[in-house]
Amino acid sequence: MASQTIQDILNEAVAKGVAPGLTAAVAHGDGRDSVYAAGVRGVADPAPMSPDDVFWIASCTKAITSAAALQLVERGILDLDAPVAERLPGLAAPQVLEGFGDDGSPRVRPARTPITLRRLLTHTSGLAYDFFHADLGRYYAHTGGSLMEQAPTAPVLAFDPGDGWQYGIGIDAVGWLVEQATGQGLDAYVAQNITGPLGMADTSFTPSAQQEARFVGMHARGPEGFIASPAFPSSPIYYGGGGLRSTAPDYLKFLRAVISPDGAGVLGPQTLVRLREADSDRPAGDLRTAARPLSHDFRPLSGTPTTHTLGFLRNEADVPGGRRAGSLAWAGLANCYYWADPASGVAGILCAQFLPFADPGMLATFEAFERAAYADG
Repeated sequence: MASQTIQDILNEAVAKGVAPGLTAAVAHGDGRDSVYAAGVRGVADPAPMSPDDVFWIASCTKAITSAAALQLVERGILDLDAPVAERLPGLAAPQVLEGFGDDGSPRVRPARTPITLRRLLTHTSGLAYDFFHADLGRYYAHTGGSLMEQAPTAPVLAFDPGDGWQYGIGIDAVGWLVEQATGQGLDAYVAQNITGPLGMADTSFTPSAQQEARFVGMHARGPEGFIASPAFPSSPIYYGGGGLRSTAPDYLKFLRAVISPDGAGVLGPQTLVRLREADSDRPAGDLRTAARPLSHDFRPLSGTPTTHTLGFLRNEADVPGGRRAGSLAWAGLANCYYWADPASGVAGILCAQFLPFADPGMLATFEAFERAAYADG
């Protein structure tokens, strides 16, 4: 039976050392949900993994923050194409990194175009992660400080807004915009308007003591296997791009809302369209690492054309044995991966908790998991 096949896939992955433990959840096209767990919470915690164990889901946060902003667009509070500097003065005068002089000093100039909410949501604003952009890392090494210290008030861009695609802190800025527009903290807004109405009781920027007791330990893969690692630091300033903790079945509730005809009564019709439909035909999704301890190179759905919606990576062709064209996907740095397929009514999420990201064994496990989910209808 296919449900056992999914369990076998997770068990086999743990036995092969892909991860100390895994959880997964599937939304089937017939309305059923299935949850799975395998292995243990960590090398320092031999407790068996449970489906309701809590993970730092990192950039899986981005789709929820994007949905929050699109709710405000649908209500007429935010404008997709207005310069965000009208609300966020710290983003009024970004500089573009053009290169380096013979002495290694960076060359920057004022950006020629403004940062807008649409550009933030599609990763075309020029705001980049330094661990996926070598020149930006070089810039901060030369100037001192770090991206996380400087970006809110003195952003340095990889290119003029609208002129490229580069993964980065743009969705963190979306979170700042939501806060400015509503007068609420992002945590409060999301709880009131998304996670609360969807019944996502285990999804939070500020976990309770009861949730903390179910945290899965962070790990780093070393030459001889996994070692326990400190939890990845998170600042409230950067919650929008990666601050959530959640469980596989809880996050599945959000994915179900995204693929449901009515947004589960929480995501409005305009918000659903903007989350699902490609915003342009610009290819998107490929990441080249500049920090091997954090990530491998990542090329999702290699060979399949992809674009970006105002919330997700979207594949523009069917994946044989898996998701249909128009499906939505992304991932989290500590090796969490998901997809949501509106055409088939199928969605799934697979969670681990270790670095570096885009681990080949995890990617192979995720592909096998997805195929098994479709084999089960």
